[in-house]
Amino acid sequence: MPARHRSALLAVFCLLAATAPALADGIMLPREPQIGPRPFYLVDKMKDGPLKQQLSQCTGPFRKTDFSIGHRGAALEFPEHTKESYVAAARTGAGIIECDVTFTKDRELVCRHSQCDLHTTTNILTVPELAAKCSQAFSPADPATGKKASAKCCTSDITLAEFRTLAAKMDGFNPDAKTPEEYQNGTPRWRTDLHANSGTLMTHDESIALIKSLGAKFTPELKAPEVPMPFDGDYTQEKYASQMIAAYKKAGIPSSDVFAQSFNLADVLHWVKTEPDFGAQAVYLEERYEKHGLDPGKPETWKPSMEELKASGVKILGPPIPMMLALNDKKEIAPSEYAKAAKAAGLDLIGWSLERDGPLHKGGGFYHRSVKAAIDRDGDTLTVLDVLAKQVGVRGMFSDWPATTTFYASCTGMK
Repeated sequence: MPARHRSALLAVFCLLAATAPALADGIMLPREPQIGPRPFYLVDKMKDGPLKQQLSQCTGPFRKTDFSIGHRGAALEFPEHTKESYVAAARTGAGIIECDVTFTKDRELVCRHSQCDLHTTTNILTVPELAAKCSQAFSPADPATGKKASAKCCTSDITLAEFRTLAAKMDGFNPDAKTPEEYQNGTPRWRTDLHANSGTLMTHDESIALIKSLGAKFTPELKAPEVPMPFDGDYTQEKYASQMIAAYKKAGIPSSDVFAQSFNLADVLHWVKTEPDFGAQAVYLEERYEKHGLDPGKPETWKPSMEELKASGVKILGPPIPMMLALNDKKEIAPSEYAKAAKAAGLDLIGWSLERDGPLHKGGGFYHRSVKAAIDRDGDTLTVLDVLAKQVGVRGMFSDWPATTTFYASCTGMK
């Protein structure tokens, strides 16, 4: 074979090697994130202006980024906290992936958004032997009285072995259901069941192994127990919190790759005290707006204050989007007083959760409530993200479809 032909053939082989998918634990991963059409759809729906012009000219290459955090994986399209959802998050560029951590009856850790959400996120109600163990059995709706269908099934109701037999589904329920099957057929219309027929539940240890194989970092959230603690005699909150961190140490995961989270400040301070390497980047998830009357525009309601949080050892604060945004005098989306004070106190911010309100043509819901008057189209998702990134200065954003945050970070030069 002539030398020039050998050189050409070698060039082709090199090109194929550069673009071929990599293998991670038997899972095909692209060498560069594959973001699909949604980010471009959002750009098309933006208001005309410099940001739209900049983003409309961005066609890649796209890259994995820690700014893009997979909220429960990629929960907009795949059942949350499943193998499929985590893999989708990695394939679309999430540099950090979340496992919400709770425990089973035999004190084993598993990934679920809530300790008592099995009736809306799995098929448990249609598995008679496990449905019988639920804290609250299925109760059908009664149109004559206006009573809605209900049930309550917790991970603490069943053992790990029993948990493993369940299949995941999209989170949702039908309040007008007459049967368990109808109750579990309640996916919100702006999500999809196309990928939800084989959702694979994950234990916490399995999530660590999978996310490691995907080349991503970790943000486990210690969920608030919905059973009295200590559980089963001597399982205290502190043991629960320590057990979660111990799993990463056992797996050889460096503390720098783990962003442990909790809505309970005591959990964060426990990690700061007992596991300082992990506590150094633990995330205090903001919940005081629900329980303690925190108003993002009134510093007197911020108890502890931003400075007190910082002094206690908290370094990263995780508020929901509406806590960090407000409308300025021109009715434009801008940083809230809360966000500005947090940054002034030296606290890093991580926001949650982009693309969780569904279509935005009517202003969105909870996640856009503080700027609702300025929201009227799906493209405003990127406008909100831009303010959070450039003006608020968040270090990362949770998203239910992390392709969007990957796209934005790649197109604007963020790390």
